[in-house]
Amino acid sequence: MLPLRGVGRGVYLALLSLWLLGAAPPLAAQDVGLAGIVGSKAMLIVNGGQPEALRVGESLGGVKLLAIQDEQVIVEIGGRKRPLRVGQHAVGASAADGSGKIVLTADARGHFYTTGTVNGTSLRFIVDTGASMISLGASDARRLGLDFNRGQKGYAQTANGQAEVSKIKLDSVSIGGVTLHQVDALINRADMPYALLGMSFLNRMEMQRDGQTMTLRQRF
Repeated sequence: MLPLRGVGRGVYLALLSLWLLGAAPPLAAQDVGLAGIVGSKAMLIVNGGQPEALRVGESLGGVKLLAIQDEQVIVEIGGRKRPLRVGQHAVGASAADGSGKIVLTADARGHFYTTGTVNGTSLRFIVDTGASMISLGASDARRLGLDFNRGQKGYAQTANGQAEVSKIKLDSVSIGGVTLHQVDALINRADMPYALLGMSFLNRMEMQRDGQTMTLRQRF
């Protein structure tokens, strides 16, 4: 994995260690999918991980299984009850009150994670004020249908030397009820464990940090 220029070293090292160890930090906003139902257990996939078998009442990564009903389950995600059928996904978005405000809570390491959508497709982000733009790894870009070869080519300085990147514009980026259009982003040739929510999004928000809470308010 190669960090893009502007990515804070501390954030990069934390991401790299999580990627290598296969660990996932406790997150407030989640993406959960139903892989199948086996007897009294539901096979849930949280944040793109491996399917895990849960019984009613058990939790995984902040997602709680409330009920199994015939061919669907009921989960609690982001404080809301959501029905899921096999193959379906649900996103527990960051807190929003409809007024262009997003409230994020830091994890145990002090990093802010959130789930949003890019061009209508769910994506996990880590907030990184040191990244000049939203930055996507190669596999995320492919999943979003973004073509590296159609962007403006360039190079970013990384810890291991220069890495080839491609600058594009995202039609829409939505987080917690806030949607911005025509947002600059970089696609990296290498994979990344999370997308970076960089300054091309954050510059259009007012940011306020209060302990373990970050509030983003839409400016334009």
